[in-house]
Amino acid sequence: MKASSHAQTALITGASSGIGATYARRLAARGYDLLLVARNETRLRQLADELTAAHRVRVDLLSADLEQHADIEKVAARLRSDEQITLLVNSAGIALNGSLAEADLDSTHSLLQINLLALTMLASAAAVRFSLGGGGAIINIGSVVSLLPERFNAIYSASKAYVLSLSQSMHAELASHGVQVQVVLPGVTRTEIFERSGSSLAQIPPGMVMEVEDLVDAALRGFDQGELVTIPSLPDSSEWHALTQARLQLAPNLSHNQPAARYL
Repeated sequence: MKASSHAQTALITGASSGIGATYARRLAARGYDLLLVARNETRLRQLADELTAAHRVRVDLLSADLEQHADIEKVAARLRSDEQITLLVNSAGIALNGSLAEADLDSTHSLLQINLLALTMLASAAAVRFSLGGGGAIINIGSVVSLLPERFNAIYSASKAYVLSLSQSMHAELASHGVQVQVVLPGVTRTEIFERSGSSLAQIPPGMVMEVEDLVDAALRGFDQGELVTIPSLPDSSEWHALTQARLQLAPNLSHNQPAARYL
């Protein structure tokens, strides 16, 4: 593969399809070299061939199953050692269908391993090296279900609430070191995640479904503007800002040592 003259590389997890593959296409068009991470090596090679032909960037592949501790460490080690990587896109994720009571142990373990542990360990590895180098960026893919947990699967919603909280905390810790953090909260988006979880888009009104290209384009506009939280499906961003201000106004009231008075 012909190496590009661009010095920056983006590492993208879940890059074989959906949101991850779309980020790969958009970032390649911006001149980024890529390190694509996923289990499906055949799909990764097909995408790599497409992008090197279209954009003449360097595309490396790292086959990894982020359900496995050893593979998480393999990717984390690359983040720690490769100084060309300046952007991490934590896109890998899975969903569950059904209630908490219906969830089986293996499926729950897989979701928590990928959505929480892998994302956290890779973000941590990137945070260490980026902060030492004084620059870099981390994009975590969350979901709007983190804001509406009552309406969706409990385990998936909780995992995405974790991603939102982690990203906000990371921003507070890393901004002074020159590291940008963004968390993207997609609404319903046309990807394979629904079929893989045993669900379907067929029961969702078409007007509620966003195309994955539109999602990533909106997310990258938010990234370019330095947004911490980007919600592509939200028509009026002032509503999010109002919610954030209301939350921050609670902070002084949450620091009292005495229990609050309760009135009946």
